Amino acid sequence: MTKQAVCPSCGTGNRIGSGDPLAAKCGRCGGKLFTQTPVDVDDAQLEAHLKLSSMPVLVDVWAPWCGPCRMMAPHFAEAARAFEPAVRFLKLNADQNQAPARLGVRGIPALILFHKGQEVARQAGLMSAAQLAAWLNQALASLGQSEMQR
Repeated sequence: MTKQAVCPSCGTGNRIGSGDPLAAKCGRCGGKLFTQTPVDVDDAQLEAHLKLSSMPVLVDVWAPWCGPCRMMAPHFAEAARAFEPAVRFLKLNADQNQAPARLGVRGIPALILFHKGQEVARQAGLMSAAQLAAWLNQALASLGQSEMQR
C-alpha cells in the first residue's frame, strides 16, 4: 500500500517513499511533511487531509475562548511528538469553521479520529497527554493497527 500525506505548508497530497518518513519533503513546496507538531487547518484543509492521508488523522476541535481547550493544547502537542508520523494531528478552530457543526460536535475540546476518511473514534473533554495516548492506542488497536507511539 502506498503511504500518502498532505503537506502542512501547501496542502498538496504526497506519496511517501520507503525511507524515514520524518525526512519526507513535499514535492511541490519542499516543506517537511511531518514536523511532529499539530497542524492548524480550516474546513478545506481538513477535507484534504481526510481525503488524501493514508494514516489515521486525529482532529482537535477547539476554540480560543475555551479554557479546557487551551489547557489541553500542550498535551495534544506532546502526543503529536510521540505519535507522528504514524498519526497526523490537526487543530480545527470551531469558531472559524463549519466542519464542527457538520461533524456533530456538541462540546469542546473534542477529539475525532479518522481513518481512510471515516470517523472511527471520538472523545470530548480535557485529557492529559497520558490519557490521550491511552485513548489513541486503544482506538488504533480497534483498527487492527499495533500501538504506534514511538
